[in-house]
Amino acid sequence: MIADLALQRSKYKHLTDDEWRWFLQQVEGRERTAEKLPTYATIDDWWYPVRLSCEQCSSELAARYKASLVDSQKSKVESHFVDLTGGYGVDTYFLSEQFAHTDYVEQNAELCRIAEHNFADKPIAIHNTSAENFLASAGQYDLIFLDPARRDSHGGKVFRLEDCTPNVVELLPTLLAHGKRIMIKLSPMLDLTQAVTSLSQVTWDIHVVAIKNEVKELLLVSGGSGRITSIDLEKKDQAFVFTREEEQKAQSAIGHLSLEIGHYLYEPNAAILKAGAYKLIAERFGLHKLDVNTHLYAAETLVENFPGRVWRITERQDLKQANVLTRNYPLTPEQLKKKLHLRDGGTAFVIGCRVAGKPTVLWAERVLL
Repeated sequence: MIADLALQRSKYKHLTDDEWRWFLQQVEGRERTAEKLPTYATIDDWWYPVRLSCEQCSSELAARYKASLVDSQKSKVESHFVDLTGGYGVDTYFLSEQFAHTDYVEQNAELCRIAEHNFADKPIAIHNTSAENFLASAGQYDLIFLDPARRDSHGGKVFRLEDCTPNVVELLPTLLAHGKRIMIKLSPMLDLTQAVTSLSQVTWDIHVVAIKNEVKELLLVSGGSGRITSIDLEKKDQAFVFTREEEQKAQSAIGHLSLEIGHYLYEPNAAILKAGAYKLIAERFGLHKLDVNTHLYAAETLVENFPGRVWRITERQDLKQANVLTRNYPLTPEQLKKKLHLRDGGTAFVIGCRVAGKPTVLWAERVLL
């Protein structure tokens, strides 16, 4: 739609060039975020920022999950919340509903202008400054939220918490001085263990948040007991909660189960794998791990409500097409597909994996739970 509209400039001669660009930005923003931010799509006079801000913002589903982690503050007249990296304001919008007063902090003047319009009827104060400058004269907050920018001054991606902006590692003592609780949103590309180690002055509850089996964000929340929650927001009833100590103590049989026809193969969802519950998932569900470095599991029986994908092992079939996957296997899916002369598609699965150190090819069918 937006591409076609952009070619119709002559029909909107009454608009200046700046007005025309703003008009296109609003149409594109609503078009691109209608599914991601359904609440915004229902508000007629809602303003949208440039494409990059729309793409980088949290989804409504993820923002509502963050809000659910906060004890309701509505009865506390003096409760205060600050978002130190406001951006488009999606997290600000939904988290603010838990507090009496909210401060939105953002360095980008245009994003502040948009936030001031969008939040005009809410108890949200707009501050066009950096997180560091704001904290220099800030008071006390019930919750401080940050989503550090994960790009350097040249626009390149960074993969260490210390390289993000603001530098939360350096800023942590100041955050603790001003906030009863701290919530930090991290990129799923960041190393979770390294990030927690860098912020070891605090015990963090960790939330690995996925949507449709794709990890979208990592959340660190202070004031907890060190629990890790792996969750796909489309299947909340399958949340997997554990501690690092439980994973370290877990015992799982590796490669001891023969993979016979009719047995079941299990792959935990992306959030569980990102969280590193490699042994505990097997222990809790009575599964056998195929190999130390193969995060696939097997059982003779079907496990109901398993948080991930399930296949049933079948006989090798003379197929011309199948869905090909590889896990800890010497060939890529494309190479294995070529070797077996298969086309993509169909209902059958071919899974290349290492079982007790031996490269193995399994034929299977998906089991939908």
